[in-house]
Amino acid sequence: MSAVSRKLNAGKMEGAVKIALLSMVFFVSQINCQEGILHISNGKINRDYCIVHNHSWTPLPQTLDNATAYPLVNKISTLLCNSSGVSPEMVNGTALVVMRGKCDFSQKASIAESLGATTLLIASNTTLTTPSANESEYSKVHIPLALMRYNDILEAQQVFGEKMWIKLYAPPYSKIDASLAVILLIAITTVSLGGYWSGASESERLDAVATGRGKQDGEENKAGMLFVSPLKVVIFVAMMCGMLVLMYFFYSVLVYFFIAVFCIASAAALFNCISTVMDKIGCGTLSFSVGNRSLSARSLLLASVCITIAVIWAVYRNEDRWIWILQDLLGIAFCLNFLKTISVSNFKICVILLSLLLLYDVFFVFITPFFTKNGVSIMVEVALGPDASAEKLPVVMRVPRFSAWAQNVCGMQFSVLGYGDIIVPGLLVSYCSKFDAWINSRRKIYFVCCSLAYLMGMILTFAVMLLTQMGQPALLYLVPFTVITSAVLAACRGEMKQFWTGTPYQVLDSSRKPLLAERRAEHSINGENC
Repeated sequence: MSAVSRKLNAGKMEGAVKIALLSMVFFVSQINCQEGILHISNGKINRDYCIVHNHSWTPLPQTLDNATAYPLVNKISTLLCNSSGVSPEMVNGTALVVMRGKCDFSQKASIAESLGATTLLIASNTTLTTPSANESEYSKVHIPLALMRYNDILEAQQVFGEKMWIKLYAPPYSKIDASLAVILLIAITTVSLGGYWSGASESERLDAVATGRGKQDGEENKAGMLFVSPLKVVIFVAMMCGMLVLMYFFYSVLVYFFIAVFCIASAAALFNCISTVMDKIGCGTLSFSVGNRSLSARSLLLASVCITIAVIWAVYRNEDRWIWILQDLLGIAFCLNFLKTISVSNFKICVILLSLLLLYDVFFVFITPFFTKNGVSIMVEVALGPDASAEKLPVVMRVPRFSAWAQNVCGMQFSVLGYGDIIVPGLLVSYCSKFDAWINSRRKIYFVCCSLAYLMGMILTFAVMLLTQMGQPALLYLVPFTVITSAVLAACRGEMKQFWTGTPYQVLDSSRKPLLAERRAEHSINGENC
């Protein structure tokens, strides 16, 4: 097999891997649970445990000092679906803990209140969910009600014995958190760097072509993926839809496949990113020969570091306290490398691709709940996993919520942004950066304006999310902002025809001529001074 064939096959495999990963990365969500803290004490020892409550029942105080202490009566041997086995003398004026199951929350709460209990805790050996009931039932209960983990009450028994005093409180949940600013910074930085890298590479290629040292556009992209026709875009999106549906039905098996693919792809991407930076700053390669082969000590060392980081993430991927740092690092590298190696040939393909992905996003988030058994969208089910304990797909940037103290007792809470919300608009930003190279724009007007449009779209996404308190499909805002801004700019500058048709060198149509013959000087470009 020739070197060209091997390179082409490697490019096809890399393209297939990128399709598989990209099909998983189109959702942004914020989890807003009604969580609180159960403070247990015996005068000497204090412990905090997670509880889940519902504001529609009797609300909890916001601070520990304002909470009232009650002795706890442990009756996890009963379900409290009736009052048999529990005497009023035993629970009057106390907090009562019983087991979850058999009857609804309102029935348990009504019985506990009739027995004189001041607080009802329900121990659950399944995933904690917000205790709810019919609207008419909330007003009938006048005592606090909350769920706690069954293992927590068993641990409390071992630590405190039977003499426990408890307080329940729910620190206020801040709608605006500093983690959103960090997510925004990660997103705009990644999109801008990816677009700039793509444009810089195109400028270098055009300079090489002009001097006879480089390859034409079509040849250069054989090792990557180039969207050049609407049919190819439609096939790509159809494959993503199929991949998402397969993940929905076979999540427990395919999730490990995507974790393995992510480790390989992100390690390779991190290597490419760091290697490029080292080349730019002039770091030597320290080459040496082994037999007939020439090896680079720098590449070997860098590859070892990148593989080690990916392996550490894979081993400790469920450790929330710190592993998010490595996941974000690998995710940023993956997105940057994707934007550099995957390209679109013209604005027409950008519009078709982004529009189809927007429809894909909206359909699988808003429409599929009408067809699923549990009423949860396929996108949410795949992005968050079928249950709280399931493996999660590594397809989001994660930053812990700095103000969610109560939620951190229950488990780390994160602000998240899907890789797709970076990659998809980033493809248009990258195209704008390349177009700046084609028209020899020193001010990079298209790249700058499209990047600013992406920033404004992200700000609007977060604003709507905070106002509605619901996760938003970010592409719903990012696609219109970036596409419309780019189109208006091209129309204003009188370059829409060139911007729409795209690449300056022949890709599929042999009659296509370069936008700029021989890289003309900037002052000769019509509209450059607009």
